[in-house]
Amino acid sequence: MEGVSNLDTVWVLVCGMLVFFMHTGFALLESGFGRKKNTVNILAKNFLTVAFASLAFYFIGFGLMFGEGGFLGLTGFAPSFDGTDVASTPSNLPMAAFFFFQLVFAATAATIVSGAVAERIKLSMYLLFAFVLVMVIYPIVGHWIWYSEGWLLKDGFHDFAGSTVVHSVGGWAALTGIIFLGARRGKYGKDGKVRPIPGHSMPLATAGTLILWLGWFGFNPGSQLNADAGAISMIALNTNMAAAAGVVVALLVSVWKLKAPDLSMILNGALAGLVGITAGCDAVSPMGAILIGAICGGVVVFGVLFFDRIRLDDPVGATSVHLACGVLGTILVGVFSKSEAVGLGLAYGGGADLLATQLMGVGAVAAFTLATSALLWFVLKTAFGIRVSDEEEHIGLDISEHKMEAYPNDANSGPATPMARLELPDVELALGRAATTET
Repeated sequence: MEGVSNLDTVWVLVCGMLVFFMHTGFALLESGFGRKKNTVNILAKNFLTVAFASLAFYFIGFGLMFGEGGFLGLTGFAPSFDGTDVASTPSNLPMAAFFFFQLVFAATAATIVSGAVAERIKLSMYLLFAFVLVMVIYPIVGHWIWYSEGWLLKDGFHDFAGSTVVHSVGGWAALTGIIFLGARRGKYGKDGKVRPIPGHSMPLATAGTLILWLGWFGFNPGSQLNADAGAISMIALNTNMAAAAGVVVALLVSVWKLKAPDLSMILNGALAGLVGITAGCDAVSPMGAILIGAICGGVVVFGVLFFDRIRLDDPVGATSVHLACGVLGTILVGVFSKSEAVGLGLAYGGGADLLATQLMGVGAVAAFTLATSALLWFVLKTAFGIRVSDEEEHIGLDISEHKMEAYPNDANSGPATPMARLELPDVELALGRAATTET
């Protein structure tokens, strides 16, 4: 194909594969932060998200995001990739390579919701929400910011790799889900006190976070969409430095606030830095990246404590990581950008214009995503009910929804009866026992 670069294509495909591998990280992180009785359910949601998102993005999402149109795309649905599809794609890449790279980003936005609503949502309702999110909500926001004629892009809004498009969209959707679902049973006492529900496997959570850190070297440098040696090297460096700063500051703040080096906070500190740098990784210096990561690393600890204080139960801290730091990282582009092409930030004497544009874009995306997500959650809750019963939540979603356990040979994992192959009457019996025993 004329103009297509084999080197750029291989680079973008490899980066897309790294982003795809991030779903392993999300699965391990979320299941590690959850209780063992919900491990299968969390793994299933993360695995199924990739499949449902792939179909939603192929048939509708890609066209809404990159098809020709003003507010949303109106062409490019169910593309054939034979040269007849009308969509805005880079000339140096085959359309199929660009589609694949964008697809794995779309699936990431959906899986953010999974962790926030874990341990009490019906599997079917989560999958339906994720399907519609990737099919309609996510691509419309993406059209505004990443389509060549998108109105926010034309206004000068800058979100290089998705602090807003991916992370805050997933975060706003997660927040509305938490509100409509309510907290897990026993999370908040009648006296108003927060009752910690520790995750069952910090090794899984740590491995998952390291995989996500690795995957981000596809997420951010890959968004360059070409193998420009200088650009992708600096983006990778900025990505790493922000994560490192997020870790250190989260460590210090957790020691200060919690009187201990809380590992869950340290892990989320890395993710906070990574989410925060994603918007401006192409436009800031390594020192700017460190400052962004440090700010986000502190904010994520306060965010987790704040959401608990207002009784919004987020088992993995997704709203603090992806929402708070996605919004904050996008805004900080207006402070730390040193790119003439993007616009100079406040720290480099560029005035408040870029900062104002970033604030405006964040506000527009927040309003749209909150409204559409809330409407979707309301419809699902009213029409079908989105939450499992108290009995099912008590015994765990692995048994009640999947009729199997993640650790069937673990004597401490639950009822003594092997659950991997329970028949329906056995499940009903187990549910009956759950009503008279403690978790």
